[in-house]
Amino acid sequence: MKRVVVTGMGAITPIGNSVETFWNSLKENKVGIGLLDRFDNSAYKVKLAAQVKDFDPLATMEAKEAKRMELFSQYAVAASAEAIADAGLDLEKEDLTRIGVSVGCGIGSLQILETAHTKLVDRGPGRVPPLLVPLMISNMAAGNVGIHFGLKGKCINVVTACATGTHSIGEAFRGIQCGDMDVCVAGGTEAAICPIGIAGFGALTALSTATDPLRGSLPFDKDRSGFVMGEGAGVVILESYEHAAARGAKILAEVGGYGATCDAYHITSPAEDGEGAARAMTLAITEGGLTPADVAYVNAHGTGTHHNDLYETRAIKKAFGKDAYQLNVNSTKSMTGHMLGAAGAVEFIVCVKTIQEGFIHATAGFRSAEEEMDLNYTPQAVKRQVRAAVTNSLGFGGHNGSLLVKKFED
Repeated sequence: MKRVVVTGMGAITPIGNSVETFWNSLKENKVGIGLLDRFDNSAYKVKLAAQVKDFDPLATMEAKEAKRMELFSQYAVAASAEAIADAGLDLEKEDLTRIGVSVGCGIGSLQILETAHTKLVDRGPGRVPPLLVPLMISNMAAGNVGIHFGLKGKCINVVTACATGTHSIGEAFRGIQCGDMDVCVAGGTEAAICPIGIAGFGALTALSTATDPLRGSLPFDKDRSGFVMGEGAGVVILESYEHAAARGAKILAEVGGYGATCDAYHITSPAEDGEGAARAMTLAITEGGLTPADVAYVNAHGTGTHHNDLYETRAIKKAFGKDAYQLNVNSTKSMTGHMLGAAGAVEFIVCVKTIQEGFIHATAGFRSAEEEMDLNYTPQAVKRQVRAAVTNSLGFGGHNGSLLVKKFED
């Protein structure tokens, strides 16, 4: 099996529209949550969201192209452009049939569906936009990335709810390992901050109804009351080691292992004992040839819902045993909100940066947890050398994904 390395990264997030800005914001403990202002939410209990700010699609694409993409696709293309540039990939010199795309989206465009449904009801079927379907469907993030950059290798869209970004990178890793492609543009994207998106997750009682932006997203804290909806995209460039070495690429980290499991338990709740998530972590660590004692850091799914954080804590203890108490565990969602299909990809980027810089960001807003939740949830940022990290994502439907990120060594 081929070794797989990370050579480039790109991000659009509520706390920065580049990897550098995003990472610096995490180091500064900057919370990207604020009052929801995309629409009139006076009738909604949910008042907060983690919105992307100052995003300009025309910085990446022509106006005509942008009009044929919904926001989730625009985010994906913009993050991919940064990642490709960061990797130093000269597409004119590459075999584009050997470069794939694995960029997932959990939902697609709810916004165009809202607009089209209003036109259907008010003015009849003849007024439904002709591009409704290609604007709406979630695979168009991957499709538009492939079209924009002319990438002709395997092009897939993984849809596993909040585990989408992690599974997308994991499946890209697998494809390169077995030789399906040499390079893959991989990650996740989401843009679902709109009336039906907030109403739907709100009806599920999954969203926080807090009004203080600093007390909205509180992963692992005893006062947690649900997640805050976020949006954005995270994209990384994965390559076989041979391909990266041959072109003299800078190597940021290595993907050591990938675990994907199903709880087979409930459509929204993780398994109470954490067995499925624990097994995903164990699979990733074992594939990387490591033991739990070799891992210093877990970037948790950490949504800020009561069940997720409790059951994920149980999963970490099950996977790591006594070594769980030597870990730093944190949640990037404390600052970005929950970016749904983009979350796992953005959090993978955090793991790479953590390994590069020896810096573990704080879980913003964390004060204390209930008795059973007794891990080190990193209330304050710490400097610590990390040679291996695990990132977790858990999606509605019982989808579990874990990736092992390792410091690259020849």
